[in-house]
Amino acid sequence: MWDATEPHCMSDWTPAEMASQTGKTVVVTGANSGIGFEATKELAARGAHVVMACRSTDRGRTAKREIETEYSGASLTVRELDLADLDSIRAFAEWFTSEFDALDVLANNAGVMAIPRSETEQGFETQFGVNHLGHFALTARLLPVLRRTNGASRVVTQSSGVHERGRIDFDDLQGEDDYDKWDAYAQSKLANVLFAYELDRRLRTAGASVTSVACHPGYAATNLQLRGPEAEGSRLRLLAMKAANVVLAQSAERGAWPLLYAATNPDIDGGEYVGPTGLFDMRGHPGPQESSERSRDEDTARRLWTVSEDLTGAAFGLPAP
Repeated sequence: MWDATEPHCMSDWTPAEMASQTGKTVVVTGANSGIGFEATKELAARGAHVVMACRSTDRGRTAKREIETEYSGASLTVRELDLADLDSIRAFAEWFTSEFDALDVLANNAGVMAIPRSETEQGFETQFGVNHLGHFALTARLLPVLRRTNGASRVVTQSSGVHERGRIDFDDLQGEDDYDKWDAYAQSKLANVLFAYELDRRLRTAGASVTSVACHPGYAATNLQLRGPEAEGSRLRLLAMKAANVVLAQSAERGAWPLLYAATNPDIDGGEYVGPTGLFDMRGHPGPQESSERSRDEDTARRLWTVSEDLTGAAFGLPAP
């Protein structure tokens, strides 16, 4: 594991350094747009078979055709996955484990950001439910195929630099008593890192060949920033976000680099946190970084794990570290 007490070094890694992914199977959630789309394109270009797990299969098929136009040999499957519905997650996992014998990389990428309060199909606050609980349940249900994959398989969970302001409010996880859209987003992104680290500790304790890594894209221009203002009907905020994306953000293509680095770089060990190493850790080439102090609180991670299993009914069967 990378020593978080040491300052990270500037990196010059790009996807051009990725080894061949031929023969590997990858699941990318939210693969039809933004970072998920760019990551899918790069992985397919290197020979991986990518399962594009999308809430909208229509948008997924459109994205698939776009990638195939650019890379005629791309091997892609589009499958419906709604992370706001535990039944959809169960159906996806049952389909995948019946169709595939191996899963080399699970990229828990999809998410929602700073939206007005709403609830998932099972009544969870949407940001916590989709960003954390949905991916928690998906990982649990795909763990058997991850563990039976020959060689080391990897779970990569997408977080955000905003996790640094996050706190896990166990007394009001669903924001029923007090809801702030940015606090809820920060909580869900902190949960992503806590989960990634705790999963890796439990996998190590079990002696599994699977590793777990967290990453964040920095500030990348995607539709993610626009969904909150659109849901609120705020034209002013929508225009401000679009302007910020143009002036401050790096491209979605570069925003995918940390995920790709975390998913494929042989030097990355489990329990690491990967992000851009350039200006304010918000842009540039990817490399290991230090996450927040709260993200390394093992007591909070264990409690969150137990609560998440209880809420989702998805059990990993892994020993506590």
